[in-house]
Amino acid sequence: MNLTAITDRIFPSGALLALVPFADAVSGDLPLPRLARLSLFQISVGMALVLLNGTLNRVMVLEMGQSAWLVSLMVSLPLLFAPLRALVGFRSDHHKSLLGWRRVPYIWGGSMLQFGGLAIMPFALIVLSDSSAGPQWLGPLAAALAFLLVGAGLHTTQTAGLALATDLATDNTRPKVVALLYVMLLLGTIVSALLFSVLLDDFSNLKLIKVIQGTAVATIVLNAIALWRQESLIPSRTDPERPRPSFSASWGAFTASSSTRRLLLAIGLGTAAFSMQDILLEPYGGQILGMSVSATTGLSAIWGVGMLIAFALSAKKLSSGSDPVRLSGYGAALGLFAFAAVILSAPLGSPLLFKIGAGFIGLGGGFFAVGTLTAAMALGSEDEKGLALGAWGAVQATAAGLAIAAGGGMRDYVTYLAESGALGTALMDPVTGYSAVYHLEILLLFAALIALGPLVRGPGQVGQGSAFALHEFPN
Repeated sequence: MNLTAITDRIFPSGALLALVPFADAVSGDLPLPRLARLSLFQISVGMALVLLNGTLNRVMVLEMGQSAWLVSLMVSLPLLFAPLRALVGFRSDHHKSLLGWRRVPYIWGGSMLQFGGLAIMPFALIVLSDSSAGPQWLGPLAAALAFLLVGAGLHTTQTAGLALATDLATDNTRPKVVALLYVMLLLGTIVSALLFSVLLDDFSNLKLIKVIQGTAVATIVLNAIALWRQESLIPSRTDPERPRPSFSASWGAFTASSSTRRLLLAIGLGTAAFSMQDILLEPYGGQILGMSVSATTGLSAIWGVGMLIAFALSAKKLSSGSDPVRLSGYGAALGLFAFAAVILSAPLGSPLLFKIGAGFIGLGGGFFAVGTLTAAMALGSEDEKGLALGAWGAVQATAAGLAIAAGGGMRDYVTYLAESGALGTALMDPVTGYSAVYHLEILLLFAALIALGPLVRGPGQVGQGSAFALHEFPN
């Protein structure tokens, strides 16, 4: 029995299929079993993100006793590859091969990079934590290489995977495919976080090695299943003799449009606004509102529920012909309310208002992410989808990483100024540092709305149609 037959049994067809979430994202060339398999690459990406940004972040500082600045540097290394996502997408658009695959070589190559980084990471961490295992410079170098390989792999895999999904989806089903891929990424993140927490409950170095190498194996297995019989062999499309434009020329043509530049700017501003508080939300609840550890841990669930609601509603709205840019604007407007609620929760002493704000951060961020990705998918010609999605990914990942780092630094610096009395006696309070970050996020969201304004449309192309007005947003 082949893999297609197995998935056909797992995923029912007929009347029962209509009850399956995102069943309406399918098309004649992209049935649900095939779409479900393709989305597995997002699970592997979510696993890697949890391992790098969550598990190893904590383990390296507490259990391994490494300096916080060194751990922060290691965790940020994958961001070095984020700006290259546009190049990866472009190369997959114009890949030269006798076989006829464009996306598969990059998804598989990214999977191997990810596997390689995870495979050597445990041994790199051993050398890093044990000075007697080798020269002092060898541990940091090996760990840096491992983190960089994982980052390069996940960025390559995700860029080419999104491009392949775009190739396979129709114009009508593309918004729902986008929403499904986001749900799978969130699902991979949540399930991996829960699984890792259970497996490492009684921590030991041996268990950590097993978890990391198990993740490496799972990455290869999931991505191999995701790739199976997805892309058609079209040798004429990847003929080595076929002329290929240069990246600089293609990038220049792609960004020549003011609408494209404005959309990329809005993506950067909005992503930074929603990401800057990522590492501050739980500390804010604990330090400022006196919430327990279990209560602040539940904030991630509240945020996740908001994201899931946004994904489902986005798929429904976009499939009915709504403008993805307008949807992104709704997300940014909801973010304004969310951050205002978080700020006001401190003087009102209201954990409930804080939780509502956390939920709306997820809701607004979900609308913004799905809307901007769908808008990016509409950019460029059929031969430039990889470049367009790579540009979106490069801006989104880079803005998120820089914003998270800037948010933590800004909170610490403003708190230092406040506690020293440099900002006046009225602001000598721990909430001042957090509040400064949340106010900056509100300003960034207003800037994103201004950038999105001229792009809002009715039916037609981005940049044409109705004008943008804040009164259209929900109050």
